[in-house]
Amino acid sequence: MLSAESAAVIRATLPAVAGALDEITKRFYGAMFHDRPELLDGMFNRGNQASGAQRRALAGSIAAFATALLDAPDVRPDTLLDRIAHKHAAVGVTDDQYTIVHKYLFGAIAEVLGDAVTPEVAAAWDEVYWLMAGALIDREARLYQDAGVEPGHIWRQWTVVERRTETPDTASFLLRPTDGKPAPHARAGQYVSLRALMAEGVHQLRQYSLSSDPGGELRRITVKRVTGAAGEPDGEVSNLLHAQVRTGDELTLSAPFGDVFLDDPVDTTTPIVLVSAGIGCTPMTGILAHLAALGSPRPVLVLHADRSPTDHALRTETHRLVGQLPNARALFWYERPGAEEPDARTGLMNLDGIELPHDAVVFLCGPLPFMREVRGQLLRVGVPARRIRYEVFGPDLWLPGPAA
Repeated sequence: MLSAESAAVIRATLPAVAGALDEITKRFYGAMFHDRPELLDGMFNRGNQASGAQRRALAGSIAAFATALLDAPDVRPDTLLDRIAHKHAAVGVTDDQYTIVHKYLFGAIAEVLGDAVTPEVAAAWDEVYWLMAGALIDREARLYQDAGVEPGHIWRQWTVVERRTETPDTASFLLRPTDGKPAPHARAGQYVSLRALMAEGVHQLRQYSLSSDPGGELRRITVKRVTGAAGEPDGEVSNLLHAQVRTGDELTLSAPFGDVFLDDPVDTTTPIVLVSAGIGCTPMTGILAHLAALGSPRPVLVLHADRSPTDHALRTETHRLVGQLPNARALFWYERPGAEEPDARTGLMNLDGIELPHDAVVFLCGPLPFMREVRGQLLRVGVPARRIRYEVFGPDLWLPGPAA
């Protein structure tokens, strides 16, 4: 809980700090990477740095945490903390790195805000930082323990046993642990980090959802080749996988993490709605595959939007899995319809007239503009925000809107 003295200071200074956070985080990352370039080798994704997504995510999380401390001082923002903790564990963050971040973040705050950072202001924001850091350190320790790994030691070699082309720009990689030992426990909907060595000798990370049933000894990731738009760089890891990785090659993967997953496989009654666009179908396919493996009678509604049937990765598999579930159905939207899906709707996803199961748990994944739009539609038709679970590929920019 934030002290009363610090709460008053944070309330008074939050507008100014929040308004300057983009510049603060920009200078923070610049100074930290200048002094600690090793952090760019296998810890931070260069594409997210170049696009500014990582910077905006950090700024948003700090502002959201500080706001939560003021609005509900006796309740920690668990959703935000859990999301960040899983992201951190998936790249191997360790306790000592919070001290490094503190040094450069508060240096950037002092540099940007200047004389406005009095000793009282610095002490109050220091309290906010260590409340957030302490909560994350505690959560990450539990995640590492649950995963059966030492903090930071999350990596393991996997062999590609099959590569399959799904669409012109999407490929699936079926993987088996290289050491022959059992695959780690994973939940349907979770992701792994993939650590790839670039041509210049620097490692880069990217998270990929498990797109098959995680209950067996094999794992699968389905990777879309990322082409940069509006001056942003191409996806380094996805392009390397598409260009170079074949059957028999080895990949370095983390233990599975992610706070958006199918909760209780014993539940046979709660309806599930799986909503996705583009490559956001991957965690949904993993959830569907797990439900099919269990023979689940739960009501399941699959809603997916894409550019066209030929661009829709795992489309045929989705139909097959839906057909294996006694109470499942699927509905697709395509901007460019095709004869392959005569029953699909045309255009962007529109939930008008779609009968959603009562009291359903909704899983949502896709591009951020899509998720914001569809989440808004779900809220307008009465789905509580607490029943909408969303997954973001990359840094989470924190969806706006009511929390419940």
